[in-house]
Amino acid sequence: MYLDHFGLREFPFGLTPNTQFFCALPTHQEALNVLMIALASGEGFIKITGEVGTGKTMLCRKLLNEIGPDFVVAYIPNPAMPQHELLATVAEEMGLPYEQVVNTGHLLKLINQHLLDVAAAGKRLVLVLDEAQAIPPDSLELLRLLTNLETESRKLLQIVLFGQPELDVLLDRPHLRQLRQRITFSYRLQTLSFTEVRNYLFKRLQVAGYAERDLLSGAAYWLLYGYSRGTPRLVNILAHKAMLAAYGKGKRAVGLCQVQAAARDTEGVKPLPVTRVLLLLPALAGLAWAWLRWSGGVAV
Repeated sequence: MYLDHFGLREFPFGLTPNTQFFCALPTHQEALNVLMIALASGEGFIKITGEVGTGKTMLCRKLLNEIGPDFVVAYIPNPAMPQHELLATVAEEMGLPYEQVVNTGHLLKLINQHLLDVAAAGKRLVLVLDEAQAIPPDSLELLRLLTNLETESRKLLQIVLFGQPELDVLLDRPHLRQLRQRITFSYRLQTLSFTEVRNYLFKRLQVAGYAERDLLSGAAYWLLYGYSRGTPRLVNILAHKAMLAAYGKGKRAVGLCQVQAAARDTEGVKPLPVTRVLLLLPALAGLAWAWLRWSGGVAV
């Protein structure tokens, strides 16, 4: 589509969580630091939550890439399963011969023995679960039982839960209080500020091969920030569609009209509230002033 037009090697705003586009903005870098510190300290449960589109899956993939050779990782992207099925999936991810095991208790023994074997080899086993807000409560309680095996100094299994804020509601149930008390490290991903959105766009464009200084006008940055509300996924969608609109008009830069067209074409983008419009006024005033000077309407 527009790769040659803008001088890009690849599309900068795809929705696939490609870790080469990971941007070490404060909220994501702090979350990654929490994860690495918690894993290094041997804690049993670690929790990362965030609203839809705030970058949880990207952070999860980054963790899987960054984790050191001392760890053995099992990753389950969709753990919404009843107890036995979830245990069988855990065993499969650990590479265990689970097919003939039909009893949940025997599956637990098989996994526990594997944890002991991994520890004897001088490694730590980490179970990473994305979309953890969808795990049935009984299955969550079973995960707690898996973490009961420990040495005098650390747990033999560490579990990282990535989920939407509904995960906190789920864990607040009285019968899950034992699990909740074992979550010693947690972090809540935040949406991005205007400066962070701009840095995010710069980073992704740079990785994709963009060589110019600014793809968006100053006012277009503000408008995109306002429509996206600082949610990375919406930033990606709006930026991609705005670039398509600019390409369709033969423009080398993205302006207000292209961002507005992208917002109109995107589900879930709401009209800007009054407070967001007020935030745009300084940028629009600066743009108007620059135009007046250029057109000769203001003496300098």
